[in-house]
Amino acid sequence: MFDKAYISCCAAVGGALEKRGPLGSLFDITAEDSYFGMDSWEQAESEMSRLSVNMLHKKASLAEKDVDVMLGGDLLNQCTATGFAANSLPVPFLGLYNACATAAEALLLGASLVSGGHAEKAVAAVSSHFCSSERQFRFPLEYGSQRPPYSQNTVTGAGAFLLEQSGAVRVTRALIGKVTEKGITDANNMGAAMAPAAAQTLISFFELTGERPTNYDAVVTGDLGREGSALLAKLLESGGIGVKGALDDCGLIVYGPECRGVNAGGSGCGCSACVLATYFWQKLCKKEIRRMLFVGTGALLSPRTVMQKQVIPCIAHLVELESI
Repeated sequence: MFDKAYISCCAAVGGALEKRGPLGSLFDITAEDSYFGMDSWEQAESEMSRLSVNMLHKKASLAEKDVDVMLGGDLLNQCTATGFAANSLPVPFLGLYNACATAAEALLLGASLVSGGHAEKAVAAVSSHFCSSERQFRFPLEYGSQRPPYSQNTVTGAGAFLLEQSGAVRVTRALIGKVTEKGITDANNMGAAMAPAAAQTLISFFELTGERPTNYDAVVTGDLGREGSALLAKLLESGGIGVKGALDDCGLIVYGPECRGVNAGGSGCGCSACVLATYFWQKLCKKEIRRMLFVGTGALLSPRTVMQKQVIPCIAHLVELESI
């Protein structure tokens, strides 16, 4: 339970495909190509992160010197996209990595610092980029590999959130997840790999708090996609948690049902961050959603472990949000 931790402002940057999706008009900044005016995809991802934080400062009428700490990460080796962005943002920086769960991790850690009085203003910023992620984790785009229908499309996007002791949306509680795996070795099957971690965290939260899914206007994962979301519902039902119609997933929201070429939906650090900073932020501010659970899910694999056919360990962190 957090004493005083609020999200007071947020910002989101999206790529060309994300701009054409159902959330396109809600992004603060979008680009027409994958480079964002830079020379490489990796530099483009750093630029997205920088743009999201600068936009956050602008929207909150906040000077860089007023920020006590920036927490963030991405999917690239050593979190280089966020690290290079932080190099141009002169504030103390904590680099994080929990794969696609990094947004939830950054929010719960930022809320802890603010609620505990260790920081007055904390920025949580995460990003992902389809092209840089494909190059690192799978195949060069020039190879033209065909992905199976259960694979997901890494979102080109960045989200940034300002945490302080007052604001529009309160961070009330959080639950740090435990690493788990169920024998999945297929790096394309992220949804199936991450669903057990999401189920474990949600079941633990409901057992610890006595809450039920019906107590919330939204129970949102990020991001299991079509395959993982269906599996999560089955796992929760087998665990005695009835969730019929109560679950939603950022990977299913970001591109919508009509968008082609994304297979089972969206993924990546930027996926849940962008959906929370646009779609759900708007609903929370309008009080269309009063209470929600935001469950970030991440697959803690590397290109090397995939080549060694190791299982994919996964994590899911939960953050409870309430509109004020």
